[in-house]
Amino acid sequence: MGRIFDLNNPVMRWIIRLFDCMCLSVLWLVVSLPVITAGASTTALFAAIHRYIRLEEGSLWQTFWQAFRENFKRSSLCWLIALAALALLTLDALVFRTMALNGQLLGRLYWLILLLIGILLTWVAYLFCYAERFTGNVKDVLRFSFMLMILHPVKAITVLVILLAGAALTLLVPGLLVILPAVVCWLCDVVIAGVFAAHLRPEDRQRLEEIQNESEDR
Repeated sequence: MGRIFDLNNPVMRWIIRLFDCMCLSVLWLVVSLPVITAGASTTALFAAIHRYIRLEEGSLWQTFWQAFRENFKRSSLCWLIALAALALLTLDALVFRTMALNGQLLGRLYWLILLLIGILLTWVAYLFCYAERFTGNVKDVLRFSFMLMILHPVKAITVLVILLAGAALTLLVPGLLVILPAVVCWLCDVVIAGVFAAHLRPEDRQRLEEIQNESEDR
């Protein structure tokens, strides 16, 4: 019986990780409520998922808030740019959808706008995952995250599928909102981390693999 509640038991470890995902999801939702803080909050969520959940370093609370403070200005500026683009594309989608319903030729652009929204949402995931991992100014974060997304289209499509699946599940079962943000972030982090690793120097890639192996052996 005692083995079931052993913290080193694989089942217990996954239960603890799921509970941590719930805590992170709720924390992310609360901190993102002012909207303007959503960028820094998402960067902090990626940091907590990568460092605390995946690599088992530090503590949940400390990792989240440290990343939030350190990346607040840069991530907030990136978020405002992305938010403005998303608002513009959403408005365009509504206009062209109305045209499509009225049978106007320009209404066909509605599907193009939806495609652009999908690309933008995928880029946002790359954006904050990049901001959590690397230094640089706002221009660097915007440019390099976009380049990495374009260079690996299959990975980018995978990230988009994860985001859409998370959104669909939330609409079907709203209660899952207390855990899905962290789970979706976790899955995206796994995919995007592979993109980052492909562009690291050999010595940095080897060090990253050593850290990951150490975390798996714990």
